[in-house]
Amino acid sequence: MITIYLKQYNKIIRNADTKLFDELGYDDILWIDLVSPTIKEQKAVENFMEISLQTKQQVEEIESTSKYFETENSIISNSNFFIPTGDSFVVEPVSFIISNEGVLVSLRNAEFRTFKETEKRLQMNYRSYSTGYHLLISLLEVRIDFDADLVELVAKQVATLAKEINSEATINKEVLHRISALQESTMLLRENIFDRQRVLSGILRSERFPNDIYPRLQLMIKDVNSLINHADFSFQRLDYIQDASLGLINIEQNEIVKIFSVAAVIFMPATLIASIYGMNFKFIPELNWIIHLDNGWTLPMGYIFAIFMMVFCSCLTIWYFRYKKWL
Repeated sequence: MITIYLKQYNKIIRNADTKLFDELGYDDILWIDLVSPTIKEQKAVENFMEISLQTKQQVEEIESTSKYFETENSIISNSNFFIPTGDSFVVEPVSFIISNEGVLVSLRNAEFRTFKETEKRLQMNYRSYSTGYHLLISLLEVRIDFDADLVELVAKQVATLAKEINSEATINKEVLHRISALQESTMLLRENIFDRQRVLSGILRSERFPNDIYPRLQLMIKDVNSLINHADFSFQRLDYIQDASLGLINIEQNEIVKIFSVAAVIFMPATLIASIYGMNFKFIPELNWIIHLDNGWTLPMGYIFAIFMMVFCSCLTIWYFRYKKWL
């Protein structure tokens, strides 16, 4: 899909007909927006602008020279944009090309709130967007505002998670999965804010942009730096939460191991006594410890003695553990 923004009658007019390229000149066009364009639409734009559009592979390259560079006839900038998907984000690259005549060409494969919001601003105050240079800066400003919203959203999710962990007595796998997901989102968000910083730095070093843009660039770079610091704080807080969660899990596991260890030690003397009297020897004196009662009954005192010794040793072990404050 192609959308052409025309400067006519002191206002901006949208049109999607590529035949306009045969009738209009550079002074009549402000912005050419390509969304998943067809080959025919790409060729029409390339022929009119006398440029070569970036391929998807070129747009996705991470080298600093691929993020912003200038040629004899144009300025090319590639940046990553977010698409929120539930608790995570999907990154889609966007390519911008500005001709020497000030016409902006944007190439993307998805819809973004940034472009819709910029279009609204363009229609409301078209006089502020006299060239594609101003329009590109406005797009980046809106994108930085949305990045700030995403950073605040992640920070709120981290704060909520921290409160839940402090209020819960136990930590389960779901909490660790949530921490991992937030860490991934924070890293992804931070990387893309860095991407914005690199683009802005390239524009700031350029001498082709109008002079009234450079003060705005200074403010945008300050905003980006503050967002990076905020994202770093959220990531450090997640590290702290993860360490605290793992510490609580280790404490729970240690308590369980402690219970089994104490139980094993308590029953160890009783087990020893039972093992001794369970030996299959002919001579075991306690077997003959029998008391005859008047009613004709007999009490096996060896059996009662063994039971008593097992209970006594177990109680003695428990008392010793409590005395040493191990229980």
